[in-house]
Amino acid sequence: MFEFLTQGLWEGILPIINVLQNGGIISYVILLIGIYGTIISIQKILYLRRINKVDATEIFDIVTVSMEKGGVIEALKQINEFKNPVSQIISEALKIGYKNKSEVEESMEQIFIVELAKMTKNLGTIKTITELAPFLGLIGTVVGIWLTFRSLGVSPDTALMAEGIYVALTTTIVGLTVAIILLPLYNYIQGLVEQEMDKIELATKMTNWGYAVAKLRIESNVECALESLQDAEGIVNTRKISDPYANVQVSFKPNMLTKSLSNIILEKCNISSEITESKLKQ
Repeated sequence: MFEFLTQGLWEGILPIINVLQNGGIISYVILLIGIYGTIISIQKILYLRRINKVDATEIFDIVTVSMEKGGVIEALKQINEFKNPVSQIISEALKIGYKNKSEVEESMEQIFIVELAKMTKNLGTIKTITELAPFLGLIGTVVGIWLTFRSLGVSPDTALMAEGIYVALTTTIVGLTVAIILLPLYNYIQGLVEQEMDKIELATKMTNWGYAVAKLRIESNVECALESLQDAEGIVNTRKISDPYANVQVSFKPNMLTKSLSNIILEKCNISSEITESKLKQ
C-alpha cells in the first residue's frame, strides 16, 4: 500500500519537476518565493483567525456581568483568558482609577500599536511576492524569446526554437500560478485585519466609562485623604464606610480623572492607599 502511494505521489510530482527543469532557474526562483509566500500567508491566517474568534460585544458582556459580581478585578480575571487585542485594550481601560485617564489612554495606544504590528507583519512580503512573481515570469518569457531568435540566427533548428518557446511559456505559467494563489490569500488576510480593527474601534468606544465607584483602604489620616479627594478634578462624591477591607468610598467620572486615586492622596497627605474594589459603568 505504501509503495503504491509513493509511486502515485512520484508520478504526480515528476511532471512538475520536468516542467521546472525545462523552465530553467527562473522557474525555480519563482517556485521558491511562491512556497515562502504561501507558508507565511497560512501562518498569518491561522493567527488572525485565532484572535478573531471572540467578538468585542461578547467580551464586553462578560465584563458587565463580572462588574456586578466582583468589580474590575473579577472582570480582569474573566477576560484575561482571551489573549487578543480587544481583550487587552479593554483590560487597560478597566484600570481607570488605578491609573489616570492619560495613562490608561497611553497604555491602550501602545497595545494598539504593538498588536497592529503583529497583525500586519509580513503583509508587505506577501504583496511583494504576489506582484513580483508575474514579472519574474515575464523575464523568463523574454529569455525564452531571446533563445528562440538566437536559434533562428544561428541555424533554423526546430528543437532549439521549441526549447526557447518552452522556457517562455513555462516561466509565464509558474509566475501567474504563484500570483493567482497568493492574491486571494493576501486579500483574505487584509479582510481579517480590517475585521479586527473594527473590533478594536468598537472596544475603544464601549470602554468610554461614564461613572465609577471605588472603595479604598487608607491606613491613617482618613480625614486628609477625604479632603484631598473632594478637591480633586473628576471626583463626584466621597464618604467613609464600614467595610472589612475598606474605609472610604469614592464616586468619580473616569474621563475627568487627571490623576490616579492613590496619587491624589499621596501628593497631598503623603500617605499610601489601596483600591480594594472598583466598578465602572457607562
